[in-house]
Amino acid sequence: MISQPSRHCTVELQALPSRIRQVRRIVSAQLRYWHLDPLIDQAALGVTELLTNVHRHAEPDKMCVVDIELLTDRLTVSVHDHDPRLPAVPADDLYATSGRGLSLIEAVSEQWGVRPRGETGKTVWFTLTTPPQAPPVATPVPVVMAAPAPPVAVSLSADVPPGADTGDPAGPVREPAAARAGVAR
Repeated sequence: MISQPSRHCTVELQALPSRIRQVRRIVSAQLRYWHLDPLIDQAALGVTELLTNVHRHAEPDKMCVVDIELLTDRLTVSVHDHDPRLPAVPADDLYATSGRGLSLIEAVSEQWGVRPRGETGKTVWFTLTTPPQAPPVATPVPVVMAAPAPPVAVSLSADVPPGADTGDPAGPVREPAAARAGVAR
């Protein structure tokens, strides 16, 4: 469900790998719609990491809600799940092959955090600063050109009788009546 597309977008889903890819595309499309193309990579990375955490760690289920809110100077992306356990940022391990999601979010966002919701779960969120808005660019008026007239086929040989097979898959080429009659144009 997308609500108030000018300022707010909400998607409810089960955090499965195929759904995570779909939500990443939804977030990217929404940011394009809001003319926030410079934030697409950061927001897509952040939402992917948050949804991956839900997929890997959330209990009792993988249902969650992604919420994107555009305010005047910032974009807030949040994911609410039903697991009341709060995420922990592991100690830096240069050789770790996983567990860097929240560290990545911390690196690409202005700020991030967690809002506990008691027994109903938690919300993990991050914000990105919106770029200054450029003045609107005048949209050029499209010019519509008339379609050219279809070409007229003229036979250069008067020796081809009407209906004769010329070997051309389009059929025989006929001279205009004025040319056959010898009338000058």
